[in-house]
Amino acid sequence: MSNSPVITIDGPSGSGKGTIAFRLSKTLGWPILDSGAIYRVLGFAAHRSNLTPDQTEEITELARNLPLEFKTDDASNEVIAYLNDEPVGDLIRTDEAGQRASQVASIPEVREALLQKQRDFNRAPGLIADGRDMGTIVFPEAEAKVFLTASAETRASRRYNQLKQKGIDANLAAILESIKARDERDRTRTVAPLVPAGGAFVVDSSSLSADEVFSQVLDYVTEKLQESS
Repeated sequence: MSNSPVITIDGPSGSGKGTIAFRLSKTLGWPILDSGAIYRVLGFAAHRSNLTPDQTEEITELARNLPLEFKTDDASNEVIAYLNDEPVGDLIRTDEAGQRASQVASIPEVREALLQKQRDFNRAPGLIADGRDMGTIVFPEAEAKVFLTASAETRASRRYNQLKQKGIDANLAAILESIKARDERDRTRTVAPLVPAGGAFVVDSSSLSADEVFSQVLDYVTEKLQESS
């Protein structure tokens, strides 16, 4: 593993991880690893290949050879995932894609197959790793570990507004139900459950603006990087 510094940002879907990771990337000039997108792309690729969640061997093999690349899009302030050179950013951000991601992420062999792929993103000058088990499993020695959370209702509302802004039909009640189901699955899975890393800086963004969250996270990250330098 590279000796370059790592900042991990973990938390459930809709907690604001992507927004904070992107702003940190712009501030520090570091690349982002969107690990959630890796699982979303894998779930999407498995669905496109007509694989069902119980076909663990086939999905694991797909994970080992996943032709995935990330590119920063300054126009949308997002990190776009490319599968076989095809931009799949919008295709993997649907509620269905999130459910598929959670299903493939619960397969131990898949998580093992993707572990080294994620660690390989770590290179100079540093890495911002956005996900669910970045600070606990993938980069346990990270210099700074952040855990963002928010109520399920807040996260559902954010997701609903995000989809509507993109012109995608959405149902708030269905999104809330899906988020609660995924939270339960992610928290209780036997492999890499969704929990804050030891010593992580925990921020509940339910009643905070993105600017307020970013200010708190940046102060924490700056202090931790100074301590480790």
